[in-house]
Formats: sequence, structure tokens, C-alpha cells
Amino acid sequence: MTEIFLIRHGETAWNAERRLQGHLDIPLNDEGRRQAAALARALAGETVDMIISSDLSRAASTAQAVAELHDLPLQTDASLRERCFGAFEGLLYDELETHFPEAYAQWRARDPDARYPDGERRAETFAEFAQRAVGAVCRIAEMHRGKRIIMVSHGGVLDAVYRAAHGIDITAPRNFDVLNASINHIRWDGERLEVLRWSDNSHLTAALDELGN
Repeated sequence: MTEIFLIRHGETAWNAERRLQGHLDIPLNDEGRRQAAALARALAGETVDMIISSDLSRAASTAQAVAELHDLPLQTDASLRERCFGAFEGLLYDELETHFPEAYAQWRARDPDARYPDGERRAETFAEFAQRAVGAVCRIAEMHRGKRIIMVSHGGVLDAVYRAAHGIDITAPRNFDVLNASINHIRWDGERLEVLRWSDNSHLTAALDELGN
């Protein structure tokens, strides 16, 4: 049995303005750094064997804040990256329909096999991405069977993992939260993922209260 604290990175300026990031390496903003520090304090009392993150800086910076309080090295794995959206990356959500009306309609319909126009990189289909994301989490969990892992990744990865754990089709509308720097506790038994706690961000509110804000 492997326990994983699966975390979405802290906020970035592009999150705040609803601009699609994908594989573009966008750093945390001031709020994201505050969230990462609050997350680190919230997880400081947990027994943890390893900390691993996506190699994109918004995830790695969030994970580094946690790693420092646990005095553990940070490992990175590119397979934990967000989905690659091709030419969608860098655009505001509101701009997608104007620039790519057909692809935007496929995106809104959650077409699992649609491949958006290429940008700096070739876009992944939803199906390809979900297979990669869930496969990466399960592979890492299996490699470290019996350990407790903090894993920092991206919203799309958390979405795919939650769906896999609950048997929700990737084409179904999302009816669950995927929040920046929230704590999501899952378990891998060698065959399936189980969600123990999801989208707990009480530590972020507590951190604000401590500062009198």
C-alpha cells in the first residue's frame, strides 16, 4: 500500500487571469508562494518518505517549500506535467473560441480524441494525457510500494486521477474541485487508486487568519 499526498501547484499569474499554461513554464506569483508556504506548514507533521514533482517550475517551487521543512531532496519527473495543449497554450480561455473555433468546440465537448493545432509543441489528446497522467502516478506509487509520498503536479493530472479512482469517464463534466495548493490524500494498493481526502484547502484560510487578513 502506498499513500500519496497529491497536490496541485500554487497559483500563478496565468491561473489568476485564466490563461492556459500547459507545458509553458510559468512561475508562482506572490499568492502562489504564500500558498506553498502554508501547504508546507500543513504537511510538516506528516511522516513522508519522498517528495516528487513535475519538472515545471510552478510545481517544483511548490514542492521545494514542502521539501525544505521535511529536510528531503526534491525529485522531479516530466511525466507529471500538465497536458500539452499545443497552440492553445498562452491564450486566455476567452480567446480560444476566436482563434480556434472548431478546436474550441471540441475542447468544450471534452472530445477525448481531439488533437488541437500544434504550437511550440504537439498537443496531446485528452485520452493520451489521461493515460500518461494516471500511469505516471501509479508507476511512481508502485516503484515506492509501502512509502508515503508527496507528489506535486497540475490540475489536469489531479482531474485524471480523481476520475480514475471513481470510475468517472474523462468525457463527463467535472463535478469536483481541483484547487491550487489543496491537499488530496489518495492510496494505491497495487491495482487501484482510492481517494481518502480531496480538495482540503483549510490551511490556506488558516494562514490568512494568522496574518490578520
